[in-house]
Amino acid sequence: MSYNSFKQTTKSVQHNSVGYDGCQVGSYYSGVGAGVGFGGAAGYGGGFAGDGFAVGGGYGTGAGGNVSILSGNEKETMQNLNYRLASYLDKVHELEAKNAELERKIKDWLDKHGPGPAEAPKDYSKYYKEIEDLNAKILEASKQNAAVLLQCDNARLAADDFKQKYESEHVLRLTVEADINGLHKVMDDLTMSKSELQPQVDSLTEELAYFKKNHDDEVKAIKAPETGKVSVEMNAAPSTDLTKILNDMRAQYEDLAMRNRKKAQDDFNKLSAELTKKIDQGQTTIVQSNTEVTTLKRTLQALQIELQSQLAQKNSLEMLLAETEGKFCMKLSHIQETIASLEERLAQLRADSECQKDEYQQLLDMKTKLEAEINTYKSLLDKLGAINVIQGQGQTQGQGQGQGQVQGTATQKP
Repeated sequence: MSYNSFKQTTKSVQHNSVGYDGCQVGSYYSGVGAGVGFGGAAGYGGGFAGDGFAVGGGYGTGAGGNVSILSGNEKETMQNLNYRLASYLDKVHELEAKNAELERKIKDWLDKHGPGPAEAPKDYSKYYKEIEDLNAKILEASKQNAAVLLQCDNARLAADDFKQKYESEHVLRLTVEADINGLHKVMDDLTMSKSELQPQVDSLTEELAYFKKNHDDEVKAIKAPETGKVSVEMNAAPSTDLTKILNDMRAQYEDLAMRNRKKAQDDFNKLSAELTKKIDQGQTTIVQSNTEVTTLKRTLQALQIELQSQLAQKNSLEMLLAETEGKFCMKLSHIQETIASLEERLAQLRADSECQKDEYQQLLDMKTKLEAEINTYKSLLDKLGAINVIQGQGQTQGQGQGQGQVQGTATQKP
């Protein structure tokens, strides 16, 4: 008897458990095997195993009218397989629905909290304008501060110049005062010389008066009328003229006294004039120095007042600048914190999107595997149908041969 065999076909699918939104799909393993043969045996066996359940079955036939059931019923096994496939397909559809719901929720959350593709970007132009205005104010304050510093430097330099002038004028004043003191000493010396010469002048004046009196007396005596005189002529040597000698001596003394007095008077007048001139010059210089010192004191006081006002304005501007910088540093820190939180949320959303994408891809792969398994089951079912048809034809042929043998025996017996 001829023997024909069909190639055994197997299909296996293995899948690990996947956790998704509180639902877990367990691992499963399925296998289908079939074998058929003419001239003695034909059979089919299949099994399906999952978490918490197991299905197994077998079917076999023998040529010549003998049919044996290996394990269970073929229809029940296929029904169980179909039920399990249907349940897994339902789970797949349920997971797809949950995935779509999660995608919708993520999209809604992004529309509400995050920058979506359809959402217009936020307008920060007003903040930019305010920042530009504040930067301009800070720049203007910096310029004013620099101008104030420049004015302070100029005032300090002017104060230094006035201080130097004051010191030079003070030195000049001390010099003039020293000269005046020296002139006072000279004046005192002249006074002492005058006091020393005054007795000489007085003595010479008295002597001159005495000589004048004697001269007048002698002149009167000479001019008086000669009465009661006796003329006596003697032959003797000529006597010395005392009057003439006295007159000559008087004239010499008077001339000497006149010269000395004139010289002393001239010296005194000269020294007095020079001293008076120096005193006038010193007084004029002192008045000018006092006037200039007073002017310098007033200028110094005005500059000190202006310097104090400029320093106060500088301190106020520095405080305003520090306060403005503190406010903007605080605003900048808040903006940076907001940007960092938004970037963190964006990174979290991207990570969640990537995770959802991976889970969705896993579900798509599972769906593809299940569809491939369904197609495999369909092909196996088609092959099983063909096997059943062939087995039916073999049984029919066996029954026909058996009837022919029975009829032949019946014919041979008579």
